[in-house]
Amino acid sequence: MKIMVVDDSKAMRMIVMKTLRDAGFSGHDIIQAGDGKEALDLILEDRPDLVLCDWNMPNMTGPELLAALKDENINPPFGFVTTEATPAMKEQAEELGARFLIAKPFTADTFEETLSAYIR
Repeated sequence: MKIMVVDDSKAMRMIVMKTLRDAGFSGHDIIQAGDGKEALDLILEDRPDLVLCDWNMPNMTGPELLAALKDENINPPFGFVTTEATPAMKEQAEELGARFLIAKPFTADTFEETLSAYIR
């Protein structure tokens, strides 16, 4: 299974990948992108099975990436892993078609509970 991790912080991408392993989701092909634009280009080339995306990034935000994917009729399970998780953000994420929103700080248990429905 291909999982894309999108975050403008390399350190945060590493934390997300470690948390995936700690949650029992090791052995998957992990693709990384530093912003939404890079992620969109990579997704158009090689479609992942799941996208874990930050909300606020330069060049293209997470919500802009999700909207661009919808415009391209590409609909992998997509969720946000973000610092902010206001009710308004949760509502916007849902309206855009995100399957989940995980708030930082997160734990392996949070990942396991949230992502087990999407990761085989």
